[in-house]
Amino acid sequence: MNERKKILILGSTGSIGKSACNCIRRFKDRFSIAGLAAGNNVNLLIEQIHEFSPPSVYIADPANADVIREQFGKSISVRVYDKNDGIEQIVEETDYDILLNALVGAVGFRPTVAALKRGKRVALANKESLVIGGDYISSIIGQDKNRLLPVDSEHSAILQCLPLGLADDTIESIILTASGGPFRSLPKESFASITPEQALNHPTWSMGPKITVDSSTLMNKGFEVIEAHHLFALPYSKLRVCVHPQSIIHSLVEFHDGSVLAQLGLPDMELPIQYALSWPERLPISGKRLNLSDIRNLEFFEPDMGRFPCLRLCIEAGKIGGTAPAVVNAANEIAVDLFLNKKIGFTDIAKIVESELNRHHPVEIDSVEVVMGIDGDVRERVSALIF
Repeated sequence: MNERKKILILGSTGSIGKSACNCIRRFKDRFSIAGLAAGNNVNLLIEQIHEFSPPSVYIADPANADVIREQFGKSISVRVYDKNDGIEQIVEETDYDILLNALVGAVGFRPTVAALKRGKRVALANKESLVIGGDYISSIIGQDKNRLLPVDSEHSAILQCLPLGLADDTIESIILTASGGPFRSLPKESFASITPEQALNHPTWSMGPKITVDSSTLMNKGFEVIEAHHLFALPYSKLRVCVHPQSIIHSLVEFHDGSVLAQLGLPDMELPIQYALSWPERLPISGKRLNLSDIRNLEFFEPDMGRFPCLRLCIEAGKIGGTAPAVVNAANEIAVDLFLNKKIGFTDIAKIVESELNRHHPVEIDSVEVVMGIDGDVRERVSALIF
């Protein structure tokens, strides 16, 4: 029997992290948990520590870290990390085989880089890592592309459609599907009155608030285009987006002989998570199966860039390259937070992002510090805006 793979989960109390724990429960003979990292949900983290007994854990608040130290100091041997630098420390010092990075936002970039520099495999759910620093990450990986495996359902679908050893020049295009979010059919003139509550009511997926808003603006899909560019080393001219409300086809690959392969499945993040952990093996999952006769209709539409300018802006930034995508990401993160706190309107998100992108003079990325410096400057400027 193969030795169990040791998994370090960043974001263990979020939706991706909890689903990853389900996968590990399902295959206790295949996987073990080397470490868990959470933001503020100390109660759930404590439950996970009781169940999985990880050697290392991280939680942001030092007071919560002290609670964990006091509770587990005598029962099990667990090293507790906290504060801002603790997330990098747990990545750099823990003994693991695979890092599952399910953090949300630019905060996930440094841990991704740290793990890759250690030669570890990264199962990436933190799309911002590639959005803000994809060129730099590609330089670290070199030709060993299999050290970075996607967890997003769309990119996992692409990976599943690409046979090992396939020559890149056989790929004519990659088609990323998008549900279209809750406002796919809403008239453009109604966008200004969209509330946070409406934006958080996603018709297909259950996600955290920031990603859910990104899905409603289609910014999330723009990020995924940039991700695909770096993951599969394809030019933007070969990357397309198609709105598919049923979310049954997760992505498609078109080859130069006219053949198109698609990966289909019910909307369930456990499949791409488990595939990233077990790749290149495919392990079983029990439960409901896709029945095409129940689905009946599968619809497809071209995205409306006029009604969803965030998608256009994100792709433009990707084509510009350098630090431009980092500017879009930072401006969007702050703008989404302002929207959720009802300080700006829904349409202001795109306006802020476009303003920051237009004023930026991109430079090449040759270090983590370059990316995080730009990220900090944009956040500070956008946070200071008065509406």
